[in-house]
This record gives sequence, structure tokens and C-alpha cells, in this order.
Amino acid sequence: MKLEQGNLILKRSYKEVYKCEGGIVKVFEKTHPKSAIFNEALNTVRVEETGMDIPKLKEVTQIDGKWALVIEYKDGKTLEEMMKVDPQNMEKYMSDFVDLQLKIQSNKAPMLNKLKDKLARQIDGLKELDATQRYELRTRLESMPKHTKVCHGDYNPSNVIVGKNGKMTVVDWAHVTQGNASADAAMTYLLFALKDQAVADMYLDMFCKKSDTAKQYVQQWLPIVAASQLEKDNELEKEFLMKWIDVMDYQ
Repeated sequence: MKLEQGNLILKRSYKEVYKCEGGIVKVFEKTHPKSAIFNEALNTVRVEETGMDIPKLKEVTQIDGKWALVIEYKDGKTLEEMMKVDPQNMEKYMSDFVDLQLKIQSNKAPMLNKLKDKLARQIDGLKELDATQRYELRTRLESMPKHTKVCHGDYNPSNVIVGKNGKMTVVDWAHVTQGNASADAAMTYLLFALKDQAVADMYLDMFCKKSDTAKQYVQQWLPIVAASQLEKDNELEKEFLMKWIDVMDYQ
């Protein structure tokens, strides 16, 4: 498979994403763990098996000695782009966005990794927090109810493709797990809050109303989820996340 630089649509420190005839091609750096790449492939297939209409995994291959995933291409604009160019309709877009998240969370995929285990592992590995902070976060995590709903893990408008017919498709299932829907909502809230607090508040209000969930319950997840994101080692986000870890009184 030949990849043209002009077809590069996304570049990260550990991967490049291209559009080509075969679909979307994610090419990972040689330093990126092989297990993480195969886990993403496996996660995608496990979500496919729920019957949800997502971009299907077509191939796991190597390109110039680097591991790559070939995934079906979905034509359209991201919901993030649409929100930016048409802010007057933000409430309608947000309503559709939350409805789609709740639809995802109504599914079960018993073979997916458990969100609670992933969060515990991330918290235990943090060097930014001292032992007392880690202990309190783990205690809070253990006290939270265990659920088995499909949780996207990176659910934000840039991962929702809107086709010409208005149909919305969710992409990038690398971080999917099974677990508590409110933990997934807390993650989405933080992703919004990094960019715009007012939009984040709109999202949380709408999620809680549509799912009949107490806002305080989602907020209890925020320090846990914020701590889990520290492992990304993004200095710009670090200060923001630390505020969320400190903002709640541990109970």
C-alpha cells in the first residue's frame, strides 16, 4: 500500500493517519507498543460485533516496517466542524450528540476490557500524585458502582462523522471499555471543559437530563477520570487536570 503525503489527515507523536483508496490508514511509530495497536484492532472488532454501525476494521498490516490498521472510511464532516461553523444550532447538535452516546452505552460487549481496571492501573502508575492522593482516588474508584455498558473512552464531537444524509457515525474506538456510563460522561465533560466551560456545562446538563442521572454522581467521577488522563503527559492539560483532582473533597 502506497501512502501519499498529500493524503495525510492527522499527525500525532505516535501515529499518522492517511486517507487512501482502501480506507483510513493509521500508521504507528515503531516505538508505539505492538500490544496497544493489536488491542485497538481487537476493540474495534468487538464493537462491530455488537451490531453498531461503525467503521469496520479491514486489515492489520505493516507499511515500511511500521504496524498499521486499515479501517473503513466514512464520508462526511465532523460534528466538531459543524458546531464551529453553526454555533446558533449548538443545542440541537448537543442533543443529537448525547442521544448517540446513550445509544452506544445501551450496548454490551462482554469481551471488552473493564473500565474500572483500566482506571485503577492508570492511577497506580501516576508519578505526579503522591501515595496519599493515589490511595484516596483508588478508594473512591472502588466505591463506585460497577456496570458493563459500552464506554467509548474518547467521546467528543471530533470523533463523530456526520454524513450528507445527516446520519452520525462514531469513529476511533481505541479507548473503548465496558463500565459505568457516568465515568464515560465525566471524560466527555472534561474534553469539552478543556476548550469551553459553557459548552461543557451544556453537555453535562443534557446528559444528566436525558439519562435521568444526578449531576453530583457524574461529578464524583471527575477526579478519577482527570487523574487517569495525566498519563498522557501533556503539559498544557496537566494544570487543568490537577485542578479537577484537587477540586473535590474526598469522601
